[in-house]
Formats: sequence, structure tokens, C-alpha cells
Amino acid sequence: MATARLLFHSSYLCRPLTRQLDKCIFNHGGRYMSSLSVDNKENHLLRHLESRIKASGPLTVAEYMKEVLTNPVSGYYMNRDVFGAKGDFITSPEISQMFGELIGIWCVNEWIQGGSEGELQVVELGPGRGTLADDMCRVFSRFSQLKSKVSLHLVEVSPTLSGIQAAKISGEKNQDEVKLELSGTPHYYTTKSKYGQPVFWYQSLLDVPKAKMCYIAHEFFDALPIHKFQKTEKGWQEILVDLAHGRNADNKLCFVLAGGKTAGLSFLQPDSNDKRDHIEVCPEAGVIVQDLSLRVKEYGGGILIGDYGHDGDKTDTFRGFKNHELHDVLVEPGTADITADVDFSYLKRMVQPVGVITHGPKEQGKFLHNMGIGIRLQALLQNANAGEWKDMLSGYDMLVNPKKMGERFKFLGITSDDKKNYTPAGFENIPEPDNSDKNNVS
Repeated sequence: MATARLLFHSSYLCRPLTRQLDKCIFNHGGRYMSSLSVDNKENHLLRHLESRIKASGPLTVAEYMKEVLTNPVSGYYMNRDVFGAKGDFITSPEISQMFGELIGIWCVNEWIQGGSEGELQVVELGPGRGTLADDMCRVFSRFSQLKSKVSLHLVEVSPTLSGIQAAKISGEKNQDEVKLELSGTPHYYTTKSKYGQPVFWYQSLLDVPKAKMCYIAHEFFDALPIHKFQKTEKGWQEILVDLAHGRNADNKLCFVLAGGKTAGLSFLQPDSNDKRDHIEVCPEAGVIVQDLSLRVKEYGGGILIGDYGHDGDKTDTFRGFKNHELHDVLVEPGTADITADVDFSYLKRMVQPVGVITHGPKEQGKFLHNMGIGIRLQALLQNANAGEWKDMLSGYDMLVNPKKMGERFKFLGITSDDKKNYTPAGFENIPEPDNSDKNNVS
């Protein structure tokens, strides 16, 4: 939408921020992986999983993922900073400030298209290190009409990451983790951004007050637990995680077929006409996107989902990442990121009964071009010194180059059904600039 692109000519433009990418490489399935790894520790989680399987039998892949990523004691996300040069991968906000600024502009544009009335309340699910939130807050601070009207609401289960986010957003250093505050309020922590906006933390989307809000979910759905199903001569069977029992000397866990009907198979009921022989279903993603859509339908606002994924055509995408390399998802659980591509076609099917309007998925490169990333890059380069040019051009190339993040990462927009003829910013069919964006920028 033209409004979003014109916002780049406002006074919000600020100085360039240098983000180093020298220690990172692009590799394997759309992640930007760090070349540094976390020290390997005795794997307490593996022993816990072995005990659980011995006691109650094989785990679904969804149960396994939940343990590996969010186990309170040993979960991958719970007790460490997994993002950036010191983690296992780097996300788009860490690559360039332009990414977070454009998401902020998307929220401002939605607020303007809604009549510029009331507050701009932004919810981010899974805020990472807080870089995206910080960039959005800086953008919001540049609009005088939004002064005292913006609030940020972050859904984060990890105390360690909450502390990192609070330090980044508030500018206060040495917040190792946020302590749970039993204050009788839905949020467990609150502070102000360095630009003055109030910021609140919640453990669950269910705790976030229902109101007109912009919901941002960037690389959130890919970490939600999936069920895996394999097509066999007997029909669909669920894939489970079991003890290897000496089948593989290197792995103590292995994948097995359930051999019978599971609760997941009965409830999720894979389509017998699906031409694929392997599918992945994320029911938790369906529940969350339905909840978000019901909120938007009743109260207004919009939803922007950004992730690497597909439109219902891929099969086995479950994989792990550690130390900038693909990592066996069953080896050293809790020490590596495990993830699966988002099935955007499934998300769209889940919100159809709600009656909202979906837009996309749109490839990230096209979405960012529509949002005016080229205009923003030019403005940054004009205000940058010679030493900053290389990093800015490299970050731009990583975000939009089809061979890197430009095609694999996609955006899905969701708006209320009273906007049937409305296309949110970034989802228009605007011809890409006639330049060499599809080639590496040197």
C-alpha cells in the first residue's frame, strides 16, 4: 500500500545501526547459523526422556519437541541465549535494522488504515532477543501522533530470554533473567522501552488482554510441536520416538511407526487423498492462529506471520541445527534447535471457519520490496560512513536474495472480514525493481 511506502519520507528515519554478520554463514534450510557453539554438557534431558519412554512408551514427535525446546530445566530455549553470533542461528531482525523497522511501519500503517483512532497495541509472540521489538519501538517513537498511544506486549516463556529482551528494549544492562512477579496482573513483568513506551511480558497468549491489537509472529510457529505421519500399505501411521535398543550404537533414540491407531491419528485425521507419503501437522499452531483470528474478528487489528514454510507441498522438514550445521534431531536433545517448516495452507484452513481474510503467503523478498526496503536502504546509505556500507548491503542481500532468505521465508497476513476489498501493506502485487537484487551484492 502506498501509505506504508510514503511513511519512509517521514521524520522517523534514524541513524544506521551496524550489525556484524562476519561470524555467521547462510546454510541449510533458511537459518542463518552461527559459527560458535554452546559448550557441550552432560545431557540430563536425554536421561529424562529415556525414563519417560521406559515408563509410558514411545513419545509422539510433538511431545518430544516440547520437551527438547521448553523443558523447564533442560529445554533448549529456557536457559540460554540461542540467537545471534553466540547462539546457533541468526534471525532476520539480527541481520539488519531494516527488517524490524519495516514490521513497525506495517503496524503503523494498519493503525492509520483503521482510522488512526485509539491506541496502537502490538503483541509479539516469541520475541527472541528483543531486537525486532526494539526496532519497532524506535520507529513508533518517530511519529508524534502516536505519542502516549503505543504499548508493546511480549509473549515469552523463557526467563533467560525475557531478561535479554528487557535489557535490549529498556537499555538497562545486566538483566540476566526476569523474575516472575505475582502481582495479580496478567503480565509477569513490565518496564518501559528506551523510547518511553510501556512494555509487558506474558507467559501465554491466553494472558494477553483482548483488545484491538496488531499481532506479530516472526519465526514463532516453526518451533511449535508437530505430529509426523507416514503413508504405508495400511494407510497413515504416526511416527513416534522410541529407545533405540541397540539398533544404532550412536543414537539412544530412534523413530518408529506406531503400528496402530494413536490419539494424534484419530484426532488429526490426515487426508487419505493427500499425494504426499509423509506429512507434518501442528495442531498447536492451528489453535493459536484461530485464537488470534477470533480476537481480530471481534476487536479489530491485524496479524502478520513471518516464517520459513510452504503452502502444503513439502513432506519431511523436521530438522535440527547446531554450530552452523544440520544436526540429528535425536542426538543430544536440548543442545540444538529443532524445527519444522510452517504449513501456511494448514494455517489458512484453520481460520476459514472464523471468517477472517488471509493474504499470502508472500515471499519475504517481495514483501520487503513492497514495504519499501529499497527506499530505506538508500536513506541509510546516505547517512552511513564507508565502513558501514558493506554490512548494510550484505544485510539487504541476505533478506531479499531469492537464493538466501528472499524466497524460503514467507509472510501471511490476516485481517477482519469487514475489509474484504482491503490488501494490507506488503501483500500487493507490485513489480520488483529492475535491478540485480537476485544476485549477490558485493
